[in-house]
Amino acid sequence: MLTNSPRIAITPGEPAGIGPDITLQLAQQVIPAHIVVFADPDLLKQRAAQLGLPIQIRKLSLPFGKGESLHQPGYLNVIPIPVAQPVKCGQLNSANAPYVLETLRQACQGCMDNDFDALVTAPVHKGIINEAGLPFSGHTEFLAAQTGAKQVVMMLAASGLRVALVTTHLPLSQVSAAITPARLESVIRILHHDLQKKWGLNDPLILVCGLNPHAGEGGYLGKEEILTIIPTLNKCRAEGMRLIGPVSADTAFTSTSGIDVVLTMYHDQGLPVLKQRHFGEAVNITLGLPIIRTSVDHGTALELAGTGEASSHSIDYAIQTALELINSYADEI
Repeated sequence: MLTNSPRIAITPGEPAGIGPDITLQLAQQVIPAHIVVFADPDLLKQRAAQLGLPIQIRKLSLPFGKGESLHQPGYLNVIPIPVAQPVKCGQLNSANAPYVLETLRQACQGCMDNDFDALVTAPVHKGIINEAGLPFSGHTEFLAAQTGAKQVVMMLAASGLRVALVTTHLPLSQVSAAITPARLESVIRILHHDLQKKWGLNDPLILVCGLNPHAGEGGYLGKEEILTIIPTLNKCRAEGMRLIGPVSADTAFTSTSGIDVVLTMYHDQGLPVLKQRHFGEAVNITLGLPIIRTSVDHGTALELAGTGEASSHSIDYAIQTALELINSYADEI
C-alpha cells in the first residue's frame, strides 16, 4: 500500500443516474481510507443539494502530498473533471459520455501510477456511450484495455456465493464461438490464482457450468462440452486444480455448499441467480487486472436519480471488498 491507510479512487459513473447519489451517501460515512472521487464538483454539489445531504468539496490534483487526511463524513475529496453539458436527473445526454470515460481513464491511470490502491466504480450506461460514437462494451473490457491486461475475468460476489463468467458483454449469438479452449483455460487459471492469492483459498473448488441445456446431454444438445469444455477441464485437473463439471446450469446453483466459485459460460447464465438472491448487496470484481477494481452490482437506475430512494448498500460492499483485497495484497508482498 502507499501509506498506512489505503487510498481508493471512485468514479460515479453515468451523471444522470444514481452513481452521484450513492457516492454522496458514501461520503456521509466513516471509512478508514483516503477516498478520492473523479467527478465534476458542481454536479456533486447540485445533487447533494437536491438530496438534502451536507457536503463540502475539497478539490485535489495529482500527485498527492504526504499529508492528505483520511476521509471525514460530510467531506469529499474530488479530482475535478467537468461535464460537457448540465446534468438533469434521469435524462441521458450523449454529450456527457466522454466525461464518463475520462473519469474512468484518469482514475485507472491513478491506480497504475500507484497514487491509489484500488478503484471502485459506480454504474455507467453503455447505450448512451455508444450512441455518442464511443465504442464501449463495459467497465471490464475498458479497464482491460487501459491496463494492457491480456485476459480479465468478471466475478460477482455476495455472502456465500461467487459467480464468474467466461464471456461477458457479448450477444448470445457470439458466445459459443468465443468459448475457445485457450480462453476457457485462461479464465480458469486467473480464477484459481486470484482465489489463492487474494482470498487466501489454498485449494479452491470451482464448479463449472456447461454451455448447453443439460450440459449438452452427451452431445445431443450441443458439442461444445465434448469438444472444448471437458478437454480443458481435464487439462487443468491434471495440474492439480479442483474442478467440478461441466454441470447443467439449471441445477448448478441448487447446492453451492463448499463451492468457492461457480464459473458460468455467459452473462445471463449465472448473474440472474446471484442477483435474485443478493441484488443490491453484491460486488462486481474484475480479476486478472494489475490493479484492484470493485464495482456495484446494479445499473444506473435513472428513475431513482435525485429522489433519495437509491440504496448505497452495494457501493458500501464494494468499498469493504476493496479494503479486504488491499490488505490481502499487502500481506502477499
